Amino acid sequence: MAEPRILILGGPGAGKGTQSRKASEEFNVKHITTGELLRANKDRDISEFESEYDVPRTYMDQGELVPDEVVTLLVKEALSQVNGFVLDGYPRNVEQAEELNNMTDVDVILYLDVDEEELVQRLTGRRIDPKTGHTYHIKYSPPEDPEVERRLEQRDDDTEETVRERLRVFRETTEPVIEYYEERGQLERVDGKQSPDEVWVDVRKAVENAQ
Repeated sequence: MAEPRILILGGPGAGKGTQSRKASEEFNVKHITTGELLRANKDRDISEFESEYDVPRTYMDQGELVPDEVVTLLVKEALSQVNGFVLDGYPRNVEQAEELNNMTDVDVILYLDVDEEELVQRLTGRRIDPKTGHTYHIKYSPPEDPEVERRLEQRDDDTEETVRERLRVFRETTEPVIEYYEERGQLERVDGKQSPDEVWVDVRKAVENAQ
């Protein structure tokens, strides 16, 4: 399997982006994320779907989810242009998982398994330096400069209330996807509580074993 087709699942803060980028570089495949696809197509005319708004930008600006059929179209187009890939952020529900089955075969499906309290700690501990835009974590990667530490700010979407709401939505919509793949015998769980380097060892091994 020269160019593997990889799907990485996990809750907010589980490390999907980090591991997807590593896999993309290691196996020389495209990293496809729904976030980037939507940003690249935020002004695309989607009126053909009879959606509430005519462009994805409006949904994004209002903090609403872009309709499934629009996201599925963008993912399908992206997958049609590559052989191997790392897919991150899709599917987010069982209906999308079934759509993905119709689009392509996936060689390995990984779930970065991290308990909720750990995810809360990871996300609520993030801080941003408003001067440089650099992101830190008060526990895992605090700044060395006390002056930088004093000016750090917490983003609105990293407050505990917001984080727990995001995790609630994840449980309701995406956890059934985990069960869907598990029941089909396709899911491989990876201990996401390990350090990023340790998680990567397991991710790489799983992909290589699927070849």
